[in-house]
Amino acid sequence: MLPGPFVVRRCGSSDPPCRSHQVVRAQRRVVVIGAAGLLVALALRVVPLSGQVAVRNQGYVPFSEEPINYRGPVHDPVAQLQQRLDSGRERLDYEPGHGYLRSVLDKLGVPLSSQTLAFSKTSFQYRRITPERPRALYFNDDVYVGQVHDGKALEFISFDPRQGAVFYILDEQRADPPAFQRAELDCTQCHVAAGTRGVPGVLIRSVFPNPTGTQAALAPSFITGHQSPMRERFGGWYVTGVHGRARHMGNVVVRNPEQPEDIDRDGGANVTDLSSRIDTARYLTPHSDIVAQLVQAHQTQLHNLITLTNYQTRLALHVGAPREQYERPAEELVRYLLFANEAPLEDPVRGTSGFAEEFGARGPRDSQGRSLRDFDLQTRIFKYPCSYLIYSEAFDAIPEPAKSYVYRRLFEILSGGDTSPDFARLTAAGRTAALEILIATKPGLPPDWTNSRAPHSTQTKNRSHP
Repeated sequence: MLPGPFVVRRCGSSDPPCRSHQVVRAQRRVVVIGAAGLLVALALRVVPLSGQVAVRNQGYVPFSEEPINYRGPVHDPVAQLQQRLDSGRERLDYEPGHGYLRSVLDKLGVPLSSQTLAFSKTSFQYRRITPERPRALYFNDDVYVGQVHDGKALEFISFDPRQGAVFYILDEQRADPPAFQRAELDCTQCHVAAGTRGVPGVLIRSVFPNPTGTQAALAPSFITGHQSPMRERFGGWYVTGVHGRARHMGNVVVRNPEQPEDIDRDGGANVTDLSSRIDTARYLTPHSDIVAQLVQAHQTQLHNLITLTNYQTRLALHVGAPREQYERPAEELVRYLLFANEAPLEDPVRGTSGFAEEFGARGPRDSQGRSLRDFDLQTRIFKYPCSYLIYSEAFDAIPEPAKSYVYRRLFEILSGGDTSPDFARLTAAGRTAALEILIATKPGLPPDWTNSRAPHSTQTKNRSHP
């Protein structure tokens, strides 16, 4: 998926669930595949969006049959933008040097402050990516956009409420009219994998990169989420911002191929200006903001868990499977929504691009001015322990009965009815604040959320869940 070095491996049904601390050893024969949930093919035969798929009749696309019908019509933000282009309500403006990028970001509501720069070779345009010329990535709550300098196509991951990640490209050459092209086969071969939790999705990897941007042979890589400690983050990325004594893997390359993990972590720490490392004038902004990186990593895995819960519920209802089939991913979704296993920040974090201020301003807020988008950035990413993606259309599209299960569990935990050790990091004040914010700002809550009394049975307080 789009957010940065996403080197993912193909998985089978027997693969274990992905964990943020999972280490994947690189093979000496490295296969480069899509980053940040983008395209992975080295050569694509594409057709306009109206043709539905960019690659046809060249192999099996996972989940293409009932009840998922992944190859069917979609209503994600890129598809909706294409409809507006087709009707003449919108147009894309071409800019020398950046093509349609700035215009596309504007039409999709993707902020420039979200820019992050990845220099590991993790795009189908990998030959054009080096530490001197990183790939630029941008995102909002629903869309990821990538541009390779002097590349042939813009790359997109756009989240459909029901189908999860949908993959597109847009030709970098001026066209009349420009058209997004949907691709499936070449993307899903890698983006339906253990790292995406077995559904069309996205992931971020942190790698030990060679001076050319390739992953160092036999060095570990890490799947990044909010569970990831700082020391395992940002390998193959540029990172701008301050983070005190904490050390990460960003901004540097492998110095000794025989000892690839011996990187200059101090030299890559607390970097606020990339101009000595790259020509920042090539990019829309000179930043690769650390706060944007933290948010991007959090939401990629949450997107996958929402899609997984959606798919498993539909599949279970289709064949009459036991409720455990959807309750298990739904419980994992609840825990991720509430940051139950978030890795603490070792020192305060501050970005450089203004992303934190722009992100936080998007609300919504309760009568006390509180929002789930408020940052902490002292000891944790966000101030309140519930993710802002609970407002997303994808969350609202989770089918029953899984959505009722998720809401019931959220209420049990936030109201203090579940005091099990799994949620020990959630303070009483934090739970209460998150619950109050949701009651004030989240449409469609179950009626019992407005009750002041929480369930307090002994079973609820101490029971374990799948």
